[in-house]
Amino acid sequence: MNSLPRIAIIGAGYAGMAAAAELAAHGLPATVFESSRVLGGRARGLDLHGVRVDNGQHILIGAYSETLRLLRQVGANPDRLLLRLPLTLSYPGELSIRAAPLPAPFHLMAGLLFARGLTLAEKFAAIRFMRGLGKIGFHLEEDTRVSNLLDQYHQPQRLREFLWEPLCISALNTPAITASAQVFLNVLRDSLASGRHASDLMLPRVDLGALFPEAAARFVEAKGGSLICGTAIKNISRDAHGYILHDSTTEHGPFSQVIAAVAPYHLQALIDGLPGLESLKTSIASLDWEPIVTCYLAYPGQASLSLPMLGHAGGHMQWLIDRGQLGGPAGLFAAVISARGRHGELSNEQLAAAIHAEIAGMVKHLPEPVWSQVITEKRATFSCVPGLARPKTQTALPGLLLAGDYVASDYPATIESAVRSGVSAARCAVGRPSGR
Repeated sequence: MNSLPRIAIIGAGYAGMAAAAELAAHGLPATVFESSRVLGGRARGLDLHGVRVDNGQHILIGAYSETLRLLRQVGANPDRLLLRLPLTLSYPGELSIRAAPLPAPFHLMAGLLFARGLTLAEKFAAIRFMRGLGKIGFHLEEDTRVSNLLDQYHQPQRLREFLWEPLCISALNTPAITASAQVFLNVLRDSLASGRHASDLMLPRVDLGALFPEAAARFVEAKGGSLICGTAIKNISRDAHGYILHDSTTEHGPFSQVIAAVAPYHLQALIDGLPGLESLKTSIASLDWEPIVTCYLAYPGQASLSLPMLGHAGGHMQWLIDRGQLGGPAGLFAAVISARGRHGELSNEQLAAAIHAEIAGMVKHLPEPVWSQVITEKRATFSCVPGLARPKTQTALPGLLLAGDYVASDYPATIESAVRSGVSAARCAVGRPSGR
């Protein structure tokens, strides 16, 4: 009997580990190859000045149903690992919206009606917008830009600045002036317009590696799978016996099926020698990229925010998270800047100083930070523009599957879309046992 693993997964980020966990749950152990020694890919933990943080601060929402399901499946308790809050958008001195403890859609309507910082006309404009989207089933006959959609529904400038544009850039990591309105509507449909808890904010109490990938690794290994870390697969070949994975010195395989769960800009080299994938290569080459910047600032322990997360408009940062309220060291803040912008013209030192000045405008008597660190993921997500043709899970080659937040789905590049893509790839593998 052939004892070689049948299924290989390249990449131990959220997509790869979701695929591995789903396969393990179906009794199919896989071999996962990861070039790094750290699990999580672009959503991983790291040590900074003796503190465990993330390479980028992430915010989850209650609509992340597959992420929550897989957390429980691998033995991770989301109620302990995530701080769950009703949807709250708070801009100190400007605006505050909090979803009410009512069934949907009344939770959002009441939240808007009782919002502070909006006129009555602005409140009703937001409600009319959501009702209008509901009437068309959150579906557009033709995709357009989010800014055009807001024009069409006559959304006032203040709603744009403090509600719709921040939600757009947070979810799609793409500015409203270029972002896909249809993908934005998909997000609104499944969060604000779904069940009451679908719009909840979920802030990780642990680093992103500990949140899911490490627990998934333990689950996979307990089910007979294996992880090979520190091994960078350079390319994939195929012969009569299956797929062969090549690192710098060794061949691994054959495997009847391979799930490539790497960033698309790494996928090109992996598949370069495989025939019949020209359209996939073209699709990957058409993707453009948006950065995410996280600036960590550590203040003396008495520094804190009024809420675990605050919004900020008109400056560089968009969101400010108090890590001290999430189980981290008191006084540690994470400022998040999504997508490209004028902050890209500043040095790390200049940007950290500018963000400190913005925080000082929100927090009284703020001392100078003990330390600060800017972390930039230059290609954090694809640019989610209208009409984008994203690759599908199944490729033109039987047994070669894709997983990643860029794979075609209703959602933009988020942790949830990465997880869903991994689950989809695993289920395709389960449905195609021969792989050839």
